[in-house]
Amino acid sequence: MKTLIHLIILFVCLNSNTLYAQNPNVEADSTEEVLIEAEQMPSFIGGEDSLYSFLRQRLVYPQLAKENGIEGKVIVRFIVEKNGKLTNIEVLRKMGWGCDEEAIRILKLSPNWVPGKMRGKAVRVKYTLPINFRL
Repeated sequence: MKTLIHLIILFVCLNSNTLYAQNPNVEADSTEEVLIEAEQMPSFIGGEDSLYSFLRQRLVYPQLAKENGIEGKVIVRFIVEKNGKLTNIEVLRKMGWGCDEEAIRILKLSPNWVPGKMRGKAVRVKYTLPINFRL
């Protein structure tokens, strides 16, 4: 678990070019700037343990990967919108064997998150997440 936290911190640090919305009073839309960091980062409802429980319960190990004994990590990035919805889900580090598509499928099932905040207001934030595939 500590390794996972360190990985997340590493990715946040690597993407530390903070972008701020031009007008914090404008309602969220696709033209509004997306932050890389926020005073309060977005989070899965119930915290990190709940997030990984959600992922474990819904992960369907791709048959091709299972048959070939493939294990590894897919790293995905997405935007947590002001309303907590996940959008723009993309794979940063691919694993292949159907695992990339499975990572995207699971995130599309995710309930809304607690959005990130700046100065007490919800903002759009990019979030990077590793998803492990272990047999």
